[in-house]
Amino acid sequence: MTGNPGFAQLDRRRFLEATLAGGGALAGWSLLGGTETRPASAASTSYQTYGGAARILSMNRNWLFGGRLTPGSTSPGFDDTQFARVAVPHTVVDLSWRRWESSPWEEVFVYRRHFDVPPDLLGHRLFLDFEAVNVVATPYLNGSELERHSGGYLPFSREITDHVKQRGNVLALAVDSRWLQVPPSGDPAGAPSPDFLQPGGVVRPVTLRAVPQIFVKDVFAKPVNVLDADRRVDVICTIDAAVAPARPVRVDVTLRQGSRVVARDSTAVEIARPGEVTVHLTLPDLGTIALWDVDAPHLHDVETVLSIPPQPVHEHRARLGFRDARFEMDGFFLNGRRLPLFGLNRHELHPYSGFAMPARVQRRDAEILRHELNCIMVRCSHYPQSAAFLDACDELGLLVWEEMPGWHFIGDQAWQDLAVRDVEQMVLRDRNRPSVVVWGVRINESVDDSAFYARTEQAAKTYDGTRPTSGAVNGPRYLSENFQHDVFGFNDYSGTATLRPPREDRPYLVTEAVGQWPRFQQFYRRTDPPDVQQQQALYHAEVHNHANSNDRYCGVLAWAAFDYSSARSNTYDRLKWSGVVDVFRVPKPGAAIYQAQVDPATRPVIQPAFFWHFGDLMPEGPGAEALVASNCDRLEVLLDGRHHATVVPDRDRFPHLRYPPSLLDLGGVAAERPPELRIDGYVGDRRVVSRSFSADQTRDRLLLVADDDNLAGDGSDATRVVFRAVDRYGAPRPYAGGTVTLRLTGPADLIGDNPFPFADAGGVGAVWVRSVDGGAGRVCVTATHPDLGSPSITILVRGVAPEWEG
Repeated sequence: MTGNPGFAQLDRRRFLEATLAGGGALAGWSLLGGTETRPASAASTSYQTYGGAARILSMNRNWLFGGRLTPGSTSPGFDDTQFARVAVPHTVVDLSWRRWESSPWEEVFVYRRHFDVPPDLLGHRLFLDFEAVNVVATPYLNGSELERHSGGYLPFSREITDHVKQRGNVLALAVDSRWLQVPPSGDPAGAPSPDFLQPGGVVRPVTLRAVPQIFVKDVFAKPVNVLDADRRVDVICTIDAAVAPARPVRVDVTLRQGSRVVARDSTAVEIARPGEVTVHLTLPDLGTIALWDVDAPHLHDVETVLSIPPQPVHEHRARLGFRDARFEMDGFFLNGRRLPLFGLNRHELHPYSGFAMPARVQRRDAEILRHELNCIMVRCSHYPQSAAFLDACDELGLLVWEEMPGWHFIGDQAWQDLAVRDVEQMVLRDRNRPSVVVWGVRINESVDDSAFYARTEQAAKTYDGTRPTSGAVNGPRYLSENFQHDVFGFNDYSGTATLRPPREDRPYLVTEAVGQWPRFQQFYRRTDPPDVQQQQALYHAEVHNHANSNDRYCGVLAWAAFDYSSARSNTYDRLKWSGVVDVFRVPKPGAAIYQAQVDPATRPVIQPAFFWHFGDLMPEGPGAEALVASNCDRLEVLLDGRHHATVVPDRDRFPHLRYPPSLLDLGGVAAERPPELRIDGYVGDRRVVSRSFSADQTRDRLLLVADDDNLAGDGSDATRVVFRAVDRYGAPRPYAGGTVTLRLTGPADLIGDNPFPFADAGGVGAVWVRSVDGGAGRVCVTATHPDLGSPSITILVRGVAPEWEG
């Protein structure tokens, strides 16, 4: 092949001629075969694993970022030698962990990327797939402007077959991250009006997808009658044809669990003209199926192969789980058993990077929610979240409320058209996911709008009639007669730590609770007094206990999992401090209730919501009502090795919590010298866990821990590194002062504030270590505190060969 700019068009024309000729000319399809590229690691995105492709090539590397858009910067010949080389995901401005200002990103920015097309893609149709660009993206390829996309939380694709050349392609991307009439933005009050800030950028992965001239565009694999003997899968397959072949094509569908074939079906399809064709198949007689459940998230693959006999042309993979999820008047039922929903809301925002975190980091949030906080459900507030996060929810057994982009504001007709499109695209993207059990098709806490919500409701039902719809409303609409959806979702900030009675007309789910209660200026910071931090845990225990007392509640998704950046009035340092986990993804005392809600056979837990500390804010220590969350039958409390108390779960106060907390009397224990504290946990007569806490601050140290010990050297992969003050036993030490200085050596970059203001964060902080593109070798990170020492960790960066010379 040569570098002729017209090679793609020319070869495509020859291909069409050969295909239309029929007969032996169909051998031309052999150029288009091949199977999809499988991911190299668990950090790969779902676009590399699931979805229609003959070949998918990552385009996360080798971008050039030019800052604000300048005249001519989208033209192929523009001199971009002074642009910064970056990898995506990427945010258009540098950020701290707090005090974000929206004005720096409220501009139009430009990215550029030079690439060649691999020779073996000759004859393919080529698509650029953007998982998300915030807010409006206008791509230009070799000077041709492609269709603009508005909206920052869902994927879009652009076919470039007729614009690409073999060598020397220039892709320019204008990213407009101003405050525009695009959901969830548009409120005349500007960027501070929603409850979350939205830094712009290419915030999720980008790929080049090569497919045949006729390919499987989409597969909806819909389990039916999952709990019955006649269970089946109805498969709706969409074929995209650039040409009408001279003979029927064949579609073969196979359901697999691992390597085991469960069922097959096949059909012949006439394609009379170019365009899209929908094919219906059925996979019956499934026999015994392993169900997807929160504790056993069994997954199956649906493989769809498109052939022009006898030549296979294209393979598409979708993933599904067999589960029956129902919201009823007497609660939520999963696979026939009542399951009280226990969960939290999640914002995707991270310190330093906004929305622009790689798959590994997105997955980590799901792991924290499921395995550290023991949640069985998460609400994706208030926008569809990354495919990597949702992949993890499927794999970990974390149920999902997925929600259209929006917060309070409803715009004009054009705005509403975009919102309806968002619902359609959200459902189309994620309707195969077993974790998703409800579609949020109403703007969070918005006014009633019957016409608009009839449209969003219809959009969801059109593309997926298997899941109920809902929307989260707040106080003024508790009694609304215009709620049009299947499940009533209520953000319950009633002014107490209890809940309003459920409405009687629909299944009832509490979609937010606690938050910054008892007043919206309550921040729950690590620098707050210890009684305030402990109170957060009590409030969360009370709302879950209340919901469990009445089968009419489907459950509680409390506010919130993680602290996040916001510019509304009830913030401090432009952060919302309502998370039970801080912005660095480190649990606060308020998380103790969640950490204890797990079977002790899985993980015995002793988690105080207090600090064993005697200082300025707590000279007498934890006091007479120190809360400790545990899943043990009893706790034995020892001071300096001597028995102090036996405590049992407080079932009088929390009769409906599976594992109620206990209250310890630790008042007056430091009359002379603060003692050492030990708490032993027993299940029956067997001690299953023991934790010790030191009052001696002279032996405190700095703890440094990384989430992962290896990274891919692609310039995108990253992992969190946490540092915090701990006592001699590793228990948290609050209110540590000073600063932490970080030093990194090796093929990686440190993403975060350095030096870090330890005192401002209450003795806890984190940075992220991101690999250098093309790097390989050991990375050493050292954190130094003037009083707590200088621990180090190492992370291995694995060399990653480029998939192509793009």
